[in-house]
Amino acid sequence: MPVLIGTSGWHYRHWRGGFYPASLPVREWLNFYAQRFATVEINNAFYRLPDAATFASWAGVLADDFVVSLKASRYLTHVRRLHDPVEPVQRLMGRAGALGSKLGPVLLQLPPNLRIDLDALSQTLDAFPRGTKVVVEPRHQSWFDPATRRLLEDWGAAWCLVDRAGPQGPLWRTTDWGYLRFHHGRSRPQSCYGRTALAGWAGRLAGLWPETAIVFAYFNNDGYGCAPRDAQRFASAARRAGLSPTRVPSARDVPLTSS
Repeated sequence: MPVLIGTSGWHYRHWRGGFYPASLPVREWLNFYAQRFATVEINNAFYRLPDAATFASWAGVLADDFVVSLKASRYLTHVRRLHDPVEPVQRLMGRAGALGSKLGPVLLQLPPNLRIDLDALSQTLDAFPRGTKVVVEPRHQSWFDPATRRLLEDWGAAWCLVDRAGPQGPLWRTTDWGYLRFHHGRSRPQSCYGRTALAGWAGRLAGLWPETAIVFAYFNNDGYGCAPRDAQRFASAARRAGLSPTRVPSARDVPLTSS
């Protein structure tokens, strides 16, 4: 089973001198990252949606096999709270479409205080063009309801698997592809993941999906450079579990930093 492994963003200045060589110009960071990973989750689009020209410029330096996952703007999820979704979804997809074939899943991370609202979620999903890979990450426990699972299954959207110092929420498979986000581990330095936790997730993925599925896995624990280091270790765990991870840096190329 292919597992596309990456990090939630690449533009972290505290990675300089760790993942990024100290002498490497910032403008070269994306190219450097893309030579070592086959996918990235663009997290900062949540705060400020880039224009189409920016997406096009990123696509221009990425290899044909590279996949970009995109976290939807907070205007849709946190300001509109999934209501009246057509305009913000059209704006999002109109700009992100400049990525062309490199555009992968679109992540809807819901506010932690947003209770279950299946009508609003259904209308939001329907606002996306058919064929769009949409993944939903609810954070209020009221969404942990079989009705949510049925809605995602009917639409073909993915339920986001989440780790925050351990698995959070149900381990549901709602479509023929998967999505996993690593937010915060229990190891040291703070937010890093230990090998046992990573091996546990590799086993869960192997048990949840058939060999023909594709799963996306992203590390959002950027502090101290934990994310690229843990991505490399997770790829090793995935191989031991019989999965097929995409390229990651070598172990010697992902040292932790002191800040």
